[in-house]
Amino acid sequence: MTPSASSSNPSSNHSPNASPARGAAAGDLPPDHPLRAAVRKAVDDVRAATPLAQSFTNFVTINLVANAQLAAGGTAAMSFLPDDVLDTAAIAGATYVNVGTLLPFYGDALADIARGLHDLGRPWVLDPVAAGIGATRTAILESFRDVPPNVVRGNASEIIVLDRLWGLGGGEAGDRTRPAGVESVDDVESAAAAARRVARHLASRSPDGRGTVAVSGAIDLVTDGERDYRLPGGSAMMTKITGAGCSLGGVTATYLAVADPLTAALAASLHFNRAAETAAASAQGPGSFQTAFLDALWNTTAERIAASPILA
Repeated sequence: MTPSASSSNPSSNHSPNASPARGAAAGDLPPDHPLRAAVRKAVDDVRAATPLAQSFTNFVTINLVANAQLAAGGTAAMSFLPDDVLDTAAIAGATYVNVGTLLPFYGDALADIARGLHDLGRPWVLDPVAAGIGATRTAILESFRDVPPNVVRGNASEIIVLDRLWGLGGGEAGDRTRPAGVESVDDVESAAAAARRVARHLASRSPDGRGTVAVSGAIDLVTDGERDYRLPGGSAMMTKITGAGCSLGGVTATYLAVADPLTAALAASLHFNRAAETAAASAQGPGSFQTAFLDALWNTTAERIAASPILA
């Protein structure tokens, strides 16, 4: 998936998360790979259970986020009040937090929400939109360092900056990037090392020792810090609608409600890539693409999603 204007312990070969070590030649996972079965199960489970995944998200794109969650098979709830978000977390499968289009109260509200979700042990997804721009946004993202999410989803530049803000050892990479609003000025591969460091940091703070980073681009990268997966496909039309990245974060939370972080991030990205391809084939422009995309999220089968190219 191409990023939108909305706005990262090795197992045995019998584990759903197993893949060749980094540095091995990349190849598509075989059809019977356990990870494909895990992705298919996640898609089926979302559609069977319609899990609630709430969002504290960018108000510019909130409608598409909710509609995408519904089209993927989940249930949506939106709120900007910390006590409401934390009370809802008790019944929601996961929470999505997006730091785009800031309002004055967001600084304290988001820090309180992150701390509360951590204390409650509730899973959540972070979209660090426009990381590196402004003192307030920087302070918000820095406040998440010790109470981080289970999944971070962003573009390459956002992941590089987050790695730097959290002091994870990526100063040399972070010094080469620069904030560019919600757009990425870096390619996905340049963010790979930062994504692995962030993923390992998430895992180190998680009770189950698991965390995942998803980097959106021409070829998406999903990593748990030890295993990297690259997901080709999608459509450049995703860059022509506001909210494609935001809605992917929301749908990642939908999948996180029923699956582990790695499976959730893979399932959401693969679902979006296949739906975008279907929508682009019939769309006449951005408006019809968005409508066709929501329809494709609804209609794309679990079998097709799980059979997607997954390069490891």
